[in-house]
Amino acid sequence: MPNTSFSTLPLIPALHEALQSLSFETMTPIQEQSLPLILKGQDLIAQAKTGSGKTAAFGLGILQKLNPSRLAPQALVLCPTRELADQVTNELRRLARFIPNVRMLTLCGGVPTRPQTESLRHGAHIIVGTPGRVQDHLERENLDLSSLHTLVLDEADRMVDMGFQDEITYIVENCPSKRQTLLFSATYPDNIQQLSARFLRNPAQVKVASLHDASRIEQIFYTVRDDERIDAVAKLLAHFRPASTLVFCNTKMRCHEVVEHLRRLGINAQTLNGDMEQRERDEILIQFSNQSCAVLVATDVASRGLDIQNLSAVINVDVSKDAEVHVHRVGRSGRGEQKGLALSLCSREESRWVKLIEEYQGSPVHYEKLSSLRPQSGRALQGPMMTLLIQGGKKDKLRPGDLVGALTADGGLTFEQIGKINVTDYSAYVALDRTIARQAFDRIAAINIKGRRFRMRFLEDL
Repeated sequence: MPNTSFSTLPLIPALHEALQSLSFETMTPIQEQSLPLILKGQDLIAQAKTGSGKTAAFGLGILQKLNPSRLAPQALVLCPTRELADQVTNELRRLARFIPNVRMLTLCGGVPTRPQTESLRHGAHIIVGTPGRVQDHLERENLDLSSLHTLVLDEADRMVDMGFQDEITYIVENCPSKRQTLLFSATYPDNIQQLSARFLRNPAQVKVASLHDASRIEQIFYTVRDDERIDAVAKLLAHFRPASTLVFCNTKMRCHEVVEHLRRLGINAQTLNGDMEQRERDEILIQFSNQSCAVLVATDVASRGLDIQNLSAVINVDVSKDAEVHVHRVGRSGRGEQKGLALSLCSREESRWVKLIEEYQGSPVHYEKLSSLRPQSGRALQGPMMTLLIQGGKKDKLRPGDLVGALTADGGLTFEQIGKINVTDYSAYVALDRTIARQAFDRIAAINIKGRRFRMRFLEDL
């Protein structure tokens, strides 16, 4: 039965109320196939991509059998990256909004362990984390999983690709043998089959097609020589002028070359790589998601776990040798009901990988000539916003409403000039309309927020 309503599920009233408040009415294909099995307590292998609704599928299963009166970790969700862990935690909080006193804790690397240790002492019902940091807390005996009833391995293929198999094994060995294990993976290669055989008991299997609706994503390939590839990226941006573009390269070196070239042309481009400190990585993602940065350049490894909404275009500087990886790259554009655009550069040497893509998607790719591209007029590709960093956050009792109130009342800004706001423990990031940001800075920097004056600067000025 397609488009089955959530109301048909035997969920507790608080979850039905949360689904209604979030306007979740009908299930996505992965939810429709997996939720009845999850609610029955079965182990599950689910093959589904990011953005398919899988978090709500396992989240509803976790919350359905959660006992809030027992303050001990009852569910553990392992994710490959901090970004995905944060997204999962936020989604679980939204689903749990009408269940009183549910405590969730995110355990990820890149930040000090001491605050996490203190939070663990106060107790949590649900733990979401990356394998390395979760193992670290287990080894320090900060974390006790003896009350666990649900273990979720989210994006299991990515965790294994990133070398986390030993950490996962250690964590599973510290979980009760009597538990429900849910494994979600975009692909199902041999190493994931071996992992599931070790950790799951008679699992049910569901699969949602990984191919994307061709009518929603326009794919165009361009044949290039290797020496004109980087300049071709700039030509694509000048012709199509997408508001936000995720650019994929096969190597970190290529990422660096592309970003340097685009910056010389006045295009606001940033790159992600695994060598960055977590704070720098977080700030780049904030700038991209709040439209302060127009172009984000990354390898597949650096981009794992990112779920960036409202992405206008994807550009593949290099063709992936893995057809399934190509499909996942392309599928980051055209989320929900939006139209997507995927542009790929291909040398003659890479044509064999294109043939694999054609075989995988069951249709030929469409080629156009690079010479057909014409630069379109318009403002430089910088992103319509600038990110203001305020050196105060949740620990200073700052909330988004406090910032909006101060910026509009004393800072003289209008609501329309303020964009997305991100508040972390020690910092706040506010997107401001680029056309007024500079001239408004002196006035903004002098305002008091909740009776205090905080240091401020634009991230671009680092």
